Amino acid sequence: MKYGICHLSSVPIRKESSHQSELVSQLLYGDCFKIISQKKEWIQIEVLQDNYSGWIDHKQFQPIPKKEAENITTKSAQFTIDLVDYVETGDQSLTAVVLGSNIAATGFLNHSFKGRFTSGIKNKKNLVNTAYSYLNTTYLWGGKTPMGIDCSGLIQMIYRINGYDIPRDASQQVTLGETLSFIDESEPGDLAFFDDQEGAIIHVGMLLENHYILHAHGKVRIDRIDQTGIYNFDTQQHSHKLRIIKKII
Repeated sequence: MKYGICHLSSVPIRKESSHQSELVSQLLYGDCFKIISQKKEWIQIEVLQDNYSGWIDHKQFQPIPKKEAENITTKSAQFTIDLVDYVETGDQSLTAVVLGSNIAATGFLNHSFKGRFTSGIKNKKNLVNTAYSYLNTTYLWGGKTPMGIDCSGLIQMIYRINGYDIPRDASQQVTLGETLSFIDESEPGDLAFFDDQEGAIIHVGMLLENHYILHAHGKVRIDRIDQTGIYNFDTQQHSHKLRIIKKII
């Protein structure tokens, strides 16, 4: 089994081996993965952090030994905490790195980083501070950066920066943790999940104090939440139907 590392700011992960295919997720700087197969100019990968799979352009990664990849992903992980920063490469050029990039990769890649970062497991209260950093980020299906993010990518990144690895999609995230019966039982950092008419989980947001919720809908925004669902301040109506509240940590 071969392994790779993302040495660029971000790399699109596609559903199929085509630039026209749906964006399902993104690699950020320092993300490592297994190489499952290759098709012409495309590599099928499985991300080490969350086992998410898809296709990337074969020009957008560097090979890395398994041991190095696993160490960068787990033991040595260090995540940037500013919206945008940069690493200096071996030839003294600059590569942008976005919030949540794993700069533990700099040693292997012969890059240097002088910005701010965090590591280890943080207090649950810190989830809210991280969440506010993404406010007003444009909604982007499959996105995981402050330039574009989707609802489950937002939650995954908030938790990841604070030392908690959770799955990529809302339908996977809902299987975690303890179910709460009422909003009043929740704490800031707990998650609310929302379903469609068929009962499928289609949306997730992070609960704040006093019946507010932070979520990605058009942009990363704060709205009210009640037992019915999310009440959108702009439209003055409910936008999502509440299914379940979960305490993950």
